[in-house]
Amino acid sequence: MSASHTTGRPVHDPVVRERIHVMVDQHGMLARWSPAAQKLLGYPEEAVRGRPAMDLLVGMAVEGLQAPAGEDFTVTLRHRDGGLVRCRLAVRPQRTDVRTGWDVLLVPADPDGFVEPDTTTQRNGTADLSRLAAPGGFARLGDTPELERALLEMLFTRAPTGLFLLDPELRLVRFNPAAEGMQGTSVEEALGRRPTEVWSGFGVQAVERVMSEVLATGEPAVGVEKRIHPPGDPQHEHVYSASVFRMEDADGRVLGIADATVDVTDRHLAHQRLTVLAQASTRIGATLDALDTARGLAEVSVPVAADSVAVELLEAVLAGEDLEAGPLRPGTVLRRAAARSRDDDPSGTAGVPEEPLPPVAPGEALACLEPTLVDPLSPLGQQALRGMRTPAGTGEEAHSLIVAPLVAQDRVLGLATFCRWGERRPFGVDDVALVGQLTRRTAESLDNARRHLSEHNSLVALQHALRPARLPHQQALEVAHAYVSAGSGGDWVDVVPLSGARVALVAGRVPGRGIQSAAAAGRLRAAMHTLSDLDLEPDELLARLDDMVRGPVGVSGSGEDDRAAPDGAKCAHGRECGATCLYLIYDPLSRRCSASTAGHPWPVVALADGTVRRLGSPVGDTLCCPGAPFGREDFEVPEDSTLVLYTPGLFQAFRREERPEPVRPYEPQGADEPGRLREAACEERLTALLTDPPGPVQSTCALLTEALVPPRPRDDAAVLVARTHELDPARVASWDLPSDPATVAEARSLATRQLSAWDMEEASFATELIVSELVTNAIRYGKPPVTLRLIRSHVLTCEVSDGSSTSPRLRHARATDEGGRGLLLVARASDRWGTRYTDDGKIVWVEQSTDGQSVD
Repeated sequence: MSASHTTGRPVHDPVVRERIHVMVDQHGMLARWSPAAQKLLGYPEEAVRGRPAMDLLVGMAVEGLQAPAGEDFTVTLRHRDGGLVRCRLAVRPQRTDVRTGWDVLLVPADPDGFVEPDTTTQRNGTADLSRLAAPGGFARLGDTPELERALLEMLFTRAPTGLFLLDPELRLVRFNPAAEGMQGTSVEEALGRRPTEVWSGFGVQAVERVMSEVLATGEPAVGVEKRIHPPGDPQHEHVYSASVFRMEDADGRVLGIADATVDVTDRHLAHQRLTVLAQASTRIGATLDALDTARGLAEVSVPVAADSVAVELLEAVLAGEDLEAGPLRPGTVLRRAAARSRDDDPSGTAGVPEEPLPPVAPGEALACLEPTLVDPLSPLGQQALRGMRTPAGTGEEAHSLIVAPLVAQDRVLGLATFCRWGERRPFGVDDVALVGQLTRRTAESLDNARRHLSEHNSLVALQHALRPARLPHQQALEVAHAYVSAGSGGDWVDVVPLSGARVALVAGRVPGRGIQSAAAAGRLRAAMHTLSDLDLEPDELLARLDDMVRGPVGVSGSGEDDRAAPDGAKCAHGRECGATCLYLIYDPLSRRCSASTAGHPWPVVALADGTVRRLGSPVGDTLCCPGAPFGREDFEVPEDSTLVLYTPGLFQAFRREERPEPVRPYEPQGADEPGRLREAACEERLTALLTDPPGPVQSTCALLTEALVPPRPRDDAAVLVARTHELDPARVASWDLPSDPATVAEARSLATRQLSAWDMEEASFATELIVSELVTNAIRYGKPPVTLRLIRSHVLTCEVSDGSSTSPRLRHARATDEGGRGLLLVARASDRWGTRYTDDGKIVWVEQSTDGQSVD
């Protein structure tokens, strides 16, 4: 149109004075829109056809619609560009059938009759035009101008959302008071200027780049983050979320940019707190180490939750000791476990253990066992800030402080101090709640670490008790052992001195992990020592041990819950069921070994010439597992041979995969070809390590553990290495005695002369008494042949053997008894005595200490 309708001037175009037809169907949809209608109102046909008639009339003002259908009436219509046009309007049914639709006739009125819309007439007219609508009626379009004005008024006067309008050159056209408060700049100062010309220091360049991109592409940008210090809170940073849209008119002409900004600081802080909690769930307590847990708390808290954090723990927590319930006592000593500041290197550690801190006065913060906001200038605040990391050389001081005790099960484990300084906002209620969640998680992890350390300390103590004691000097064996601990606790080796200069070598393993397995191994070791005093053969000893494990309450002496036995049955014998054991006796006089095993691998024998020998017999069944009787292997070893006993953890580096504990751990199950290959590889590796010339036994132990055990083992491993020696025949004296009571005096004389030859006259008196009593009993109660033998090793051993299997019994004779005091005198004159059985009789032996005597 030639004239602007927004100025209120009439229309002078004569073309639009002709009659204009518009077709509306029975559903109220525009079916035809003539070119003359387009000239009159500015709407192209493709923009209106198929749309509801009342949608098209949005923005029109209609008045004076009192006439019935078929009569003409005057209306005022709004042009597409905002102007108003007065027309005569007639509505008639099409083809005399209202179900088909209506023919709407528009005739422009006198051009001088241009009027401003009347809202009352618009509302009334809209109501009368409802007959043009489909069932349900038209929308109340007459209210739109008022709503638009109210909306604009609200947005630019009272809305809390900041609204910026910019032209296509990104010059500020208008912004509301909320936006003015965000930026601290009046409208008069900013109008007509670009944002970068008005504001600086808050990343406005990035915002302008986003606006330019939206202006060029037309794609809106939603959620653009702004960080500024608003005039209302200049000391603290606020976070705003901006949505930028391009504004266009109906013809697609770009009018400018609209920027709607919302303050999302609270939401941003809440998201940060949730992020800290998410990190804490994976970082705090990731390991069962108290120091690592304290470092985890410091790492996840800085820099989001606090600018600086210090974590102090009780010495008892770091030592794995028990704690008392309730708050800390005054004078309690804490140790700094971790500390971190926002200026620290992120890749560095969060602090290391330091010297103990001065005694802490718990005060009200620790008395209530809850995180507490503390004034940094108060005595408690000053004490809590000791040693806190703050930025050096900046002059910034702490202005907000939280002191939080680390409490688990009403027991205080330490203290955590959270500090903020500089421009950070002070701690609030939400921050105290966040600190409470972090410290509770940390305290629970610390308590778990303390309990784990306590159990580990007990486990280590038990493992030390399971290690063999040092044998006396000049024994028949050189022995060394090595133990690699990984927390299993059930592996053990031992060396047991026996009578007649013999030595027993023992290796065993209890399945499972932890202190219970170590305790079970300790019970087996104690039972083994007790049975060793009976001087039983290896197979007999294992049979007795198996009977003890199978007993009503097992070796432990206390009934436990039913456990699955290795054979799948149920038993109540404790953790000893399924244990393995190897028992080997070495006799230095004959250089013979006698060994028996219950599910344990046979020992490896390395000769002095580099030959390595393995016993080929099957390993048999584990303890408490029904099967055949335990077998026994007897073999002879040359001088300077090396015996190697070990537990299965020695070969764990060769395992390709973890498998359940088998019934016979060292015998392949069924057709397990991969298992046999792994076992063969282990044996070959061990053989290769033992073929070199033998070195010291300690070096051999170290060589085996370093070469076969991985750096980070999953199971314990124990190794026992023994170098054999033959006892010098000059240290042994033996005599065959006739079965005649007169021989007793001769036996005493033989023993006395031998002691003089060994330069051991000081032991003559006690030895004569022992020989006299033992030989007398053998002749009186035993059977021939009778043999007397003296053995000089680390102890002086007197042995008397006979052909009877009847064992002597120690009696405590009464004052009126004529006999029965012989063995009592022997026991008083010796260190220990006992009886061991042979294939053709028994041997009664007595040992005397050689302290102060020369044994060289």
